[in-house]
Amino acid sequence: MVRLKPPIRFGILSYAMYHSNFWSDAVNKSDLGVLVGCWDDDPERGRQKAEEHKTTFYADLADLLHECDAVGITSETVKHPELVEAAAAAGVHVLCEKPIAADLAGCQRIEAAVRRSGIVYQQSFPKRFDPINHQLMEIVRSGKLGKLALVRVRHGHYYGVQAGALPAWHHDRALSGGGALLDEGIHAADFLNWFFGRPATVKAYVSNATFGEEVEDTALAIFKYPDGMLAELSTSNGMLAAENSIEVFGSKGSAIISGVDLASRDLVERGYLKYFSANPPINPVERRWTMVDEVPFFKRGIFHQQNPLSFLRCLAEGSEPPVTLADGRNSLRMILAAYRAAETGQEVEVFPA
Repeated sequence: MVRLKPPIRFGILSYAMYHSNFWSDAVNKSDLGVLVGCWDDDPERGRQKAEEHKTTFYADLADLLHECDAVGITSETVKHPELVEAAAAAGVHVLCEKPIAADLAGCQRIEAAVRRSGIVYQQSFPKRFDPINHQLMEIVRSGKLGKLALVRVRHGHYYGVQAGALPAWHHDRALSGGGALLDEGIHAADFLNWFFGRPATVKAYVSNATFGEEVEDTALAIFKYPDGMLAELSTSNGMLAAENSIEVFGSKGSAIISGVDLASRDLVERGYLKYFSANPPINPVERRWTMVDEVPFFKRGIFHQQNPLSFLRCLAEGSEPPVTLADGRNSLRMILAAYRAAETGQEVEVFPA
């Protein structure tokens, strides 16, 4: 396994995705890495961001890769494969923004490049690093909720109602690959994949009726698991206010998380994770939520920063990446299956043979 001596030389490839700013700040403040430079196919944006983050702008991608041990790719989604291929060819390790790619062909290009080069590749899914989600996992796996029947994951934001809040490329299918389902719903898909594994089938709906853009602004997908559990994924970029980001319902209890997406973050001030268990049997007098004393990373403003920090730790310790290329592929296949279901109006297999 690769093991690098800190400070690890880190570069940013494109500031098209806003999360690149969180990644840059995190690397600058970490003892494990140093932000040696950035590249952007929009030179004006690249120079501006280089000045903002006190680093060097490289007009030539190859020149920056020559100076780096690792890079973070935060470009438009459809450009992920070509940038991973360039980094891999230079022997540079890659942290890639979600989703892994816009389609399976792009995903396969990334897999081939990583396999040929032997670089370390980590997929960006920050929900995996938030302690509140690990607390929920402990509750689920403890059996307090019994046999699970229904899971609902709602993940969204309100940038669609703010003019200019989303860069134009998010609305351009040729650059984004899709709308809210791919861009935001991918977080929920990975959460489900992480917690419960691969679903069997999906039915879905998408709509662009709210804002009338080329890509969808709202989506709903219902996944069915081999054991019969149902999982609802709902997402939108027009969610002005909402609570209950994640809900889990079982034969013996329920659990709810709030404050872990933009629609709920600013509305909830306490009780971010709570659960009710009827194990032992229900006493009507004692039907109360149990509150878990945990404040989400998202609420604390240290959510997206965990991606580069975990990646730097992985490289410094010589450990396996905590979120893998396979995780990126599985979540993408869930979203692409949802698109197929929405297009056909049929229930479709998520992972067909």
